[in-house]
Amino acid sequence: MDTAESKRKRRTQRDYTMGFKLQVVAAVEKGDMTYKQAQKIYGIQGRSTVLKWLRKHGRLDWTQPVRMTMPKSPKAKETPVQKIKRLERELEDERLRNLLLNEVVDILDAEHGTGLRKKYIAKERDAFKNKKG
Repeated sequence: MDTAESKRKRRTQRDYTMGFKLQVVAAVEKGDMTYKQAQKIYGIQGRSTVLKWLRKHGRLDWTQPVRMTMPKSPKAKETPVQKIKRLERELEDERLRNLLLNEVVDILDAEHGTGLRKKYIAKERDAFKNKKG
């Protein structure tokens, strides 16, 4: 057991100078790195050491959790005319998409004999009959 214990590195508590702490805090608050990146780069062992420094020496308010709010969507600021134009563009895009998909199905039916359209139409017809009856 002595060999296993001697191979393990002993972790020691380090005393960091005030200048070092302020340098790390400044780098994190400037946005150059996250506190976890600072911890790795500077070889700081404690998990929350940098956070404690940020709370104690930093200029930002770390007492309140940061609340991220979703930005207002541009659709909310649309006038009725703008909304109509946007919806017309979306409708035209969907029409073109529908035409493209129909062409693809026609090509698949013609070249590979898949019969996709026949199967789909038959299923829809049967589903409609079941709803009626």
